[in-house]
Amino acid sequence: MCADINIQSASTDSATRPAENALRDEKHYTLFEDAQGLLIACVQAALGLHLLRAAGLITGGTAGFALIISYAAQAKGMDVGFGLVFFIINLPFYLFAYRARGLSFCLKSLASVTMVSVMAAILQPFVHVDAIHPAFAAILFGISTGVGLLGLFRHSGSLGGVSIVALVLQDKFGFKAGWTQCLHDAVLFAIALWLLPLDRVGWSLLGAVVLNAVIAFNHRRDWYVVT
Repeated sequence: MCADINIQSASTDSATRPAENALRDEKHYTLFEDAQGLLIACVQAALGLHLLRAAGLITGGTAGFALIISYAAQAKGMDVGFGLVFFIINLPFYLFAYRARGLSFCLKSLASVTMVSVMAAILQPFVHVDAIHPAFAAILFGISTGVGLLGLFRHSGSLGGVSIVALVLQDKFGFKAGWTQCLHDAVLFAIALWLLPLDRVGWSLLGAVVLNAVIAFNHRRDWYVVT
């Protein structure tokens, strides 16, 4: 999920729209606004991941590793759900999130990962997908999960793991979050080539491209209130 997240510099923003930026800097989400925003974003992300999993595809980030592990376990006859693996993989990253961006970001990321993990498990028996073409699964995943990630970023949340590291590097050093995620995902898809059929990896790349486009075209810090 290596989206190139465009964030204009503070100096450029203040020079072009000082009054608007000053007002934006003073605004904060209420607890209810944060809660409903994160919940809706997690539903979107979980639905996209559910469709991706139904087609046997993968994605980037820790979600991609969780899918690969769950597929490998299923191939060996073990019933290891994506949600549980996804939740466990993300545990080591919360301390880093707390130290780098504070308690609020850490708790929101923990809550978001937990909600997506639970929803992914709930959707499987209640939203049963018998068959879906991998191209449509990839496109729908990219749109749905991309919109979900936009919501999480807008409310200072994340889906843990690499996205936490990517956002922190962007905030601290200006290294675009999309590039960090791209480097990570390049390694992940290289691993996937050894484990999955080539066509499934190809369709997975399509899903990643769609998701990246959704975030790259729509996530700009100067457009949204991010507090």
